[in-house]
Amino acid sequence: MRPPEIKVGLSASTSGKFRLQGQQALNGVRLWQAYANAQGGILVEGISRHIRLIWYDDESWSRCTRENVLRLLRDDQVDILLGPYSSNLTMAAAEVAEGHKKVIWNYGGASDEIFGQGWQYIIGVSSLASDYFRALPRWLANEYPQLRRICILYSAKGTFGRQVNRGLTEVTRKTELSVDSVAIGPSLKNSNDTLSVLRRIEPEAVVLASSLEDELAIIKTRAQWPSSVRAIAAVAAGVAEFDRELGRASEGVIGPSQWEPNISFPAILGSASAWFVNNFKKQVRRPTGLCCSSQLCHRVYRRRVHPPI
Repeated sequence: MRPPEIKVGLSASTSGKFRLQGQQALNGVRLWQAYANAQGGILVEGISRHIRLIWYDDESWSRCTRENVLRLLRDDQVDILLGPYSSNLTMAAAEVAEGHKKVIWNYGGASDEIFGQGWQYIIGVSSLASDYFRALPRWLANEYPQLRRICILYSAKGTFGRQVNRGLTEVTRKTELSVDSVAIGPSLKNSNDTLSVLRRIEPEAVVLASSLEDELAIIKTRAQWPSSVRAIAAVAAGVAEFDRELGRASEGVIGPSQWEPNISFPAILGSASAWFVNNFKKQVRRPTGLCCSSQLCHRVYRRRVHPPI
């Protein structure tokens, strides 16, 4: 008799504004499922048990995320609960998991506020949002010693953008740099309003911390920015779609990423980065969504001058 399967559940954004990243995340989880099952499954008390994956589309909405997590816990009674993509959806999922005293594995939410609630049942693997650009002032000082003025355009919705802004502004207080922080609300989604802000401030560096769609829209106006701008950084720069959508307008933009395909470590549990990248391509017949680089997340920055893998 075959041992019972281990049920792994998640709420995934396969539609809505997070559909690109949500589908990529789901593809990665599916690859892990295939890899683990090919090895015989997960060993539990000396018995290998295969993984059964259960997921529901949350349409990129917090309400749907809560409903999906409740369904996974009550109806499907999953053994392992994975989080969704994005900080807002992760907050919603983690709150439900906490109420049911169920551990949730968070891979897609980076806001510091996720870990500031006092929750006891959440485990995270990503760098916190406030750490995303903490190394940027040092990079700018090396590349542009005369640079003094930064403008941060961050999302006013949710907590992620605010935390990225907070981390960067905290670091710049210890330097000679000045920072203008501008929240991206409904008005700044208008390209003319964004251009007016940049022309008024005349920054030497522009930092974007918002959704992929917002950052793409802002970068598309790059040719009209004031001539004072010498450096650009964007959270979305680590996503391959950034290059595909912007083409030459993405060149020179720098940014962080959580993982890089060419990094290797002397000791690692599970599959190595090269294995993951190669097999991800084979399984979904498209790139991972990461850009090619030999450098590791958040501590170093690079110029984006090559197309994604």
